[in-house]
Amino acid sequence: MARQREQYGILYEGDFGLSALADMLSVTTGSPDEAHTLRLASEVAAATEGEGAVELGVDVRCLLDSPLPDDIIRTTWLAAAHGRFDPAACESGVRGWLRRLAERWPQPERRHAPGHWYARPNISEEELRTAVVAQIRATAVQVGRCVADGGHLTRPSGAVAESLEAVARQGDGDLGLRLFLRVLKGYDVPVGKEQYDRLMALNAALGFPGPLVYDGLNVLWPPIDTARRDASGDFGLSALTSWFEGDWQESTAHERVRRAAAADDSAQTPGSAAALLLADVCRLLDSSLRTETIKVLWLSARGRGYNIDHRGIDARDWLRLIEGTCEERLTQIAPQYRHAEPSDRSDLRTDLGSAVLRAVREAAPLLKDAVISPHWEPIPGASALAAVEEVVTDVDADLGFRLLLRLLDVVSPSLTQEQYSHYRALGTRFGYGEDHVTEKLEQLVRQG
Repeated sequence: MARQREQYGILYEGDFGLSALADMLSVTTGSPDEAHTLRLASEVAAATEGEGAVELGVDVRCLLDSPLPDDIIRTTWLAAAHGRFDPAACESGVRGWLRRLAERWPQPERRHAPGHWYARPNISEEELRTAVVAQIRATAVQVGRCVADGGHLTRPSGAVAESLEAVARQGDGDLGLRLFLRVLKGYDVPVGKEQYDRLMALNAALGFPGPLVYDGLNVLWPPIDTARRDASGDFGLSALTSWFEGDWQESTAHERVRRAAAADDSAQTPGSAAALLLADVCRLLDSSLRTETIKVLWLSARGRGYNIDHRGIDARDWLRLIEGTCEERLTQIAPQYRHAEPSDRSDLRTDLGSAVLRAVREAAPLLKDAVISPHWEPIPGASALAAVEEVVTDVDADLGFRLLLRLLDVVSPSLTQEQYSHYRALGTRFGYGEDHVTEKLEQLVRQG
């Protein structure tokens, strides 16, 4: 059965198809019979106004049309469903049960073409199968141990991993990956950060919704480290400014900071967003920057989205509120974490700090005539850029460069390809994620 891939993240918020059915069964109490299983399958099929029937039907046919022995399918299914419902116990056996499902959803045709403006996932079946098998093998020993400890299956050591590998190889790589994830989650198999990143890369390549991988997965996260750059986009204070637009009440703004501090990227150790924001705020609070300069930085980077000056909020007091919010979040999610500024801030004296300073000064022609919030208490672009330069020279080159990117995003000047490439190169040297510079500046590049 050929699978036409879609951007599944547009259709679903989590799992789908047979793996979603296995998930539903895994949390079912008692010993569900075939009739109960069919009722749950109907719920899976009804997802997204009936679009769920497409993936369910394709999954079933991928197994039915494969040369896989019934015992391999049974072992994989029992592991994915956490020992609930044995299809071999059905009168018609494993394939008979699958045929019952296939009869109920005989036409795997999509009613709509979701996200037709997005390119379909482009990964060959052989490439996918090879990648999925590699991930199964990477945890084969742990899977065997955790399944044995779970006590739901009486299968030889290694049988589950071997069956999963066979499904991926001879059935369907997409389904093999999703059933593998169900096993990892159902038996709380520990997954290292590097393997987690590889699984998330497959998730992206297939257009899956992110939670399909990370929800419920036992990731062995490394300690929070503000020197790591795991997020794909912006972070810290520069990222916080993007959370504010329009007219905000103070209580709403406080809640907005809480949400931003909890907005860890799926690739980050939980608590990293708060730690990175806290690091930026502490650098500014501990600096010699004038309070007026900090106020200009905040107002310009957000395009006057939250006017602390009009609300009588001192800029340093605003930073202290952010600081306290981050500390609250870290106390909840990572109580062992303690913020400590790296002792070596040598980037201010190296060519990297100098490169950022040059970039700021070379941006002057882009901003000299620009005005932020031109129709209401305008801020001259040159004044905002001067405040960013003070951050670069007196506080932190990394933060200064991120604030420069935010400022360019707010002002939206036209950029040459050479300027854009230069900003991307600097972002690469800082270790920024692949979307950090792109999502802010790519649309500003002059065409032709």
